[in-house]
Amino acid sequence: MKKLIQFKNIVKSFDGQIVLRGINLDIYENEFVTLLGPSGCGKTTLLRILGGFLESDEGHIIIDGEDISGVPAYKRDINTVFQKYALFPHLNVYDNIAFGLRIKKTSEDIIEQKVNRMLSLVGLEGFEKRDVTSLSGGQQQRVAIARALVNEPNVLLLDEPLGALDFKLRKEMQLELKRIQEEVGITFVFVTHDQEEALTMSDKIVVMKDGEIQQVGTPTEIYNEPINEYVANFIGESNIIDGIMKEDYLVSWDDQDYECVDHGFKPNEEVDIVIRPEDISIVERNKGIMNGEVKSVLFKGVHYEVIVETASGTSKTVTMHVFGEKDIVNESAKEKISASDFYMDLEDVNELTDTEVIARANAQAWTFDDEDVSLSTIEYDVKEEVGTYPCTFKTSNGTEITINIVVVEPVYTEDEFNEEAVQAFDFYKTVDEIKESIALDTDLKTWANAQAWSLEDESPIEIWDVTYDFDDEDIKEGQYQITFSTMGRELMIHTTEYQEEGQKVGLSFKPEDIHVMSRMGSY
Repeated sequence: MKKLIQFKNIVKSFDGQIVLRGINLDIYENEFVTLLGPSGCGKTTLLRILGGFLESDEGHIIIDGEDISGVPAYKRDINTVFQKYALFPHLNVYDNIAFGLRIKKTSEDIIEQKVNRMLSLVGLEGFEKRDVTSLSGGQQQRVAIARALVNEPNVLLLDEPLGALDFKLRKEMQLELKRIQEEVGITFVFVTHDQEEALTMSDKIVVMKDGEIQQVGTPTEIYNEPINEYVANFIGESNIIDGIMKEDYLVSWDDQDYECVDHGFKPNEEVDIVIRPEDISIVERNKGIMNGEVKSVLFKGVHYEVIVETASGTSKTVTMHVFGEKDIVNESAKEKISASDFYMDLEDVNELTDTEVIARANAQAWTFDDEDVSLSTIEYDVKEEVGTYPCTFKTSNGTEITINIVVVEPVYTEDEFNEEAVQAFDFYKTVDEIKESIALDTDLKTWANAQAWSLEDESPIEIWDVTYDFDDEDIKEGQYQITFSTMGRELMIHTTEYQEEGQKVGLSFKPEDIHVMSRMGSY
């Protein structure tokens, strides 16, 4: 196949910020090529440079052997269809399509032949005299495509042209665009952030990130053989696992070895592993490669999305002390006030703020008519030393309460296997505070100052699960155990068979379903 377009080291910056970082890419005749990536990755900038609407700071564009870097847009054998179709509202369908030919002073009989052919190609026969403003979004898009193709360009650029259409129409137009491209036999360069569009229509997909090309390949290659975690996550749904490539054809994660079909890595190299959800089968417990517990089931129309936890996360259990009403009543001001003692980490004392003190103590004041009252004064002097320190909250009417802030040495659980740590503290709450909580899991995390972080780089990790065995609507005074956990190893499975939450299951997959990738930044 003949090379039609060559991008050679294309660099582009806006206000000192680099948008394209030395793009090199070849596009061949009659290809349907999709530039795929999130907003801001540079795909539209690259398209506009190809169309002649922007100039690159560095590099060259070669089309059919000719450097067109300095050629203005109107002299390039390229037409563009934009997301906003830019049709002329004062012209009917026929005249919109004919517009470019009339600019070229093409004879009317030739115009008629070409316009009629385009109307037939895009399925709009009989719409010649229609007002374009009366057409549906899909029909307007077809007019825009016909207007671009009637000039018989070598290349058609499409800048997210399906973005304004509803879901059903987008599906129809994806197939329609591919049919049109195959029929006219020219090169289409399509920009989208929609991975399904890219997989449906493309001969070749160019996955971009931060102004750089991550991978170029056919839809099958991109989906089945992603080069790194970014591509795997962007194209389709994936289970991404940190692992070790022990040797050729043998990879390990969660302290278990698995046969695979990959090779060429260094012995014991740290790698990323991708297993697609549709490649994992749910079987009877102890009948598969690994066991797990069903955590959630979501019906997606043609399949169920099942999340199975195969290895637990890091957890920390604390005690919640629950007691009866502790409101302070100020009869003269007709106000009430409440707050609770709380524990805090010695290392966090120097960052303590009034806002955090109010949140941790759940301090609040209100009138006898249940109207909120502002806390006008917060008095505390907490030192960077282990100990117990009084803290007083007051309203402007003199209603006040004093609680204790208990400063302790860091209390956390380290999990070397998961390379995580979880911290949480015992805490005190009233029965009413528990019952009145609107988002109890969130409040429990705040009251216990529960947090987790990576032992590798100290980056924060989400507390994924909060477990307890009491009924928050019927809680009594006493002591209760609360466990805060990070996310364990969870795998997503697509299956047509319904599974029960909490069910113990086995999981099965084949060596060829495991795809091993170099860690991002290491290749």
